Amino acid sequence: MRLDTSQAPIIQVTGLDKRYGNVEAASSVTFEVNQGQIFGLIGPDGAGKTSIIQCLAGVLSADAGKLSIASFDCLTQPERVKPLIGYMPQGIGLNLYDALSVQENISFFAELRQVPVQQFKENRGRLLEMTRLTPFINRAAGKLSGGMRQKLALICTLIHLPDILLLDEPTTGVDPLSRRDFWQIIHDLVQERQVTVLMTTSYMDEAERCHQVALMHDARIIGSGAPQELIDEMAGRIVQVHALENARMLPVLEQWPGAESIDQQGDYCRILLKAGARSEQSLAELQSYCNNNGIQAWDVQPVAASLEDVFVYRVSTSEGLPPIKANYFEPTISEQSRQSEDPIISAKGLSCQFGDFVAVNNVSMQVQQGEVFGLLGPNGAGKTTLIKMLMGLQAGSQGSATVAGLPVSSDNFDLRYRLGYMSQRFSLYRDLSVAENLKLYGGLYGLNRRQCNQRIVSLAARFHMQMYLDRKTESLPLGIRQRVALSCALLHKPSLLLLDEPTSGVDPIARRQFWREVHRLVEHEQVSVLISTHYMDEAEHCDRLGFMQRGKMVATGTPAELKQTAEQFGGPLVTVDSRDFVNTFTLLKPVFENAIYFGRRIQWQSLQAEQALQEAQNILRSAKIEARLRIIPLSIEEAFVSFMLRDADKPC
Repeated sequence: MRLDTSQAPIIQVTGLDKRYGNVEAASSVTFEVNQGQIFGLIGPDGAGKTSIIQCLAGVLSADAGKLSIASFDCLTQPERVKPLIGYMPQGIGLNLYDALSVQENISFFAELRQVPVQQFKENRGRLLEMTRLTPFINRAAGKLSGGMRQKLALICTLIHLPDILLLDEPTTGVDPLSRRDFWQIIHDLVQERQVTVLMTTSYMDEAERCHQVALMHDARIIGSGAPQELIDEMAGRIVQVHALENARMLPVLEQWPGAESIDQQGDYCRILLKAGARSEQSLAELQSYCNNNGIQAWDVQPVAASLEDVFVYRVSTSEGLPPIKANYFEPTISEQSRQSEDPIISAKGLSCQFGDFVAVNNVSMQVQQGEVFGLLGPNGAGKTTLIKMLMGLQAGSQGSATVAGLPVSSDNFDLRYRLGYMSQRFSLYRDLSVAENLKLYGGLYGLNRRQCNQRIVSLAARFHMQMYLDRKTESLPLGIRQRVALSCALLHKPSLLLLDEPTSGVDPIARRQFWREVHRLVEHEQVSVLISTHYMDEAEHCDRLGFMQRGKMVATGTPAELKQTAEQFGGPLVTVDSRDFVNTFTLLKPVFENAIYFGRRIQWQSLQAEQALQEAQNILRSAKIEARLRIIPLSIEEAFVSFMLRDADKPC
């Protein structure tokens, strides 16, 4: 069924209220979505996004307000709405049947939607081609990677070709390469069929790929509009500082009166200037302040704001939150661990196989003392398996490793006392209080009652958790749960932290606080960190990175080295900004096959960047389309994608 294009807006939400007992899920939420728009509800877990989507999909009632899709009331006429929409619930392939194959899942949803046979064949072939799942048509859904599962879930959502898509966190936990494919499919649908998309996400960078967004926090909308318009409101207010002595930089900068907030990212600190400050004057004042306080700041410059900066500022000003600052407590590891110059991790030829599936394939790596080493890779690349092998929790088929000076084996219990581990999934006991969880972990690590109580008091103060000690973990916000999990990992003063996607779904403020603490542990106490993540901006926090693909370590190096290498074999980025976004892409895509949407920008990597820029300029001039064309260095995300695509062409 094709909707009447004269109807606008297609989706209307007015004064929506939804409560679960005493908990507010949505409070006076109001927004509109026009046909052919991608509208993003952006915010962390628990912000209320899922409740709004479910009310619109007709699977959840509301306490107050009005909701309509294509003029049908979602609360009183849900059965009239359901044929018009494709609804994809939150979770990696949550709407799939794991025991069924790709083909069987698609057929099941086609029958459920009563899609005519001929239309089904046409739709299935086109959707399989778009998602590149044709080679896996007979594979069970339960054996697909996370990114492949999400693409199959999208096929099942689209099999009846709905005009409206409701997508709840469709890319959470999905690797950047699969996220890029996913967004390309969405943009193609919008461009070709004027499909309307309402989606939720906790990834701030994804918000910039939407036409309109609503930033959500604590059940309320705290900002809305076009992403670039929101970003422009903070123009000139972000300054970046790079100093020679990074360990001393943060405590000194936190005392500078011109800063509204500070976020450390690896070797850099990003400073949000106070409202009304002039960037030129602030740069001079900041340079002078650093010099007067013994900080050799050799790079102080203004940088563009991001939507994450907007979100953090809006939350802070609406709630009156104090600037994020680190507390400084007693060291957490021994002097012996600090003075060792041997690598904290040394692995040679590690492999792990499950039947015919090779999860880890001949991986060799080293992590130095006091280093943050990041593992990046697609779902199913082997990151979690590798971390478990280094802990002795997963036996390998070949290879060897030493961790914290001890050989890795399943029966080496001394090793586990030197490690702190945060698992990919929430691993605390939900029916126990925060204090009870901490005491339980203290007992498992062999701490006596006095030692355990001292550590709990210290960690609770460090992470501002005193008020939560008697609350059950199931009732805690996600950011607080994360602090509790990290506290459990630090109770026994480990020399190495192994963190498996610790910030997934956490709001930007909690993520900044988390990384603030990680940097403090590394810089002041020489704790070493091995971390896996899907947030590309978090890669910049790492001293070195390892890119994993199909169980192999494809590349290792510092973020700067990896970006430079990726540019050498693929070239820099050619970017195009144009108000006539759709026509610009339509003209450029046939000529530059690897051109993609990235936010409201079109970009592609090219070894002949200058020539490509000139050619693109000529094409757009001939069509009388105004555009801004530039050549820019690769981001770490583009470098990662470049390595993944390059390795994908090699035989397994």
